[in-house]
Amino acid sequence: MLSCSVAAFAYAPSLTPSVTSVRAASPSMDAKTFKEFHAGFTPDYTLEKDWTSNEISDKAGLIALSKKLNPILGYWDPLEIGDKSKETIAFFRQAEIKHGRVAMAAFVGFTVQSLGAHFPWNIQGGLVPGNAIVSYADISAAGGPAAQWDSLSSSAKLQIFLAIGFLEAMGEASAFLKMDGQEHYMRGGKPGYFPKISDKMPHPAPLNLWDPVGLTKKMTPERKEQALLAEINNGRLAMIGIMGCLSASKGLIVPGLDSLGLAPYDGEIMAPFSAANTDLLGVKEMLGLGLHF
Repeated sequence: MLSCSVAAFAYAPSLTPSVTSVRAASPSMDAKTFKEFHAGFTPDYTLEKDWTSNEISDKAGLIALSKKLNPILGYWDPLEIGDKSKETIAFFRQAEIKHGRVAMAAFVGFTVQSLGAHFPWNIQGGLVPGNAIVSYADISAAGGPAAQWDSLSSSAKLQIFLAIGFLEAMGEASAFLKMDGQEHYMRGGKPGYFPKISDKMPHPAPLNLWDPVGLTKKMTPERKEQALLAEINNGRLAMIGIMGCLSASKGLIVPGLDSLGLAPYDGEIMAPFSAANTDLLGVKEMLGLGLHF
């Protein structure tokens, strides 16, 4: 559920390391190399550049993809994305894959949290003086998934936002992608590709965010293509599903969902902070003004 409250970040300009910082391979980084590598970053604000790639970059490619995804519906493009630049096409392809992944995680999380399932230990153990002990059961007792998010402390939410921000920055940084032999998706790279983290951190990071146990390493290119098509379709269904769950929790009529008895929610779905976070600068004043943010 926490995932569904996260709005996707806009395209971050490609970051290109200086010549002295580029490395031919991707060995493990120590702290010194890590600092030197990032010291050479220079922003690249060019929106369109010449690049060649096997990735979809025109309307014909989108039509072919749509027929693979859904032969019955076929190509449907009310926003006329296919008539725009290849960078725009790549941006929307990346956005769809990313939103689909977030929605799949959100739908599973919403279902689990709605059933009242939770970890048996404490989310806040009282190790810091003045902090009360808060268990996952306490959070679960707040109500449905959205109410549970509202009940999280400011420190918990800030940790989540910082983690998301770090992952977003890493996924958008061309420097990290080049270390894996990849390009940014708006420069001809693979939409949906997330760089490895196990060999890029100054501290041990044994697992990668994407495919941490290496299940896809032995897949053939054809099998990977089919898996990506299935992921896109599942992501589309999940986006519809999580929006339906959120709507039903607000009391709206959603066929198939409004009769499930989901816990009602009277707060603001899109508000990242609630009355539980008035210790943060400006939140109390915003709540007093009735601003929805």
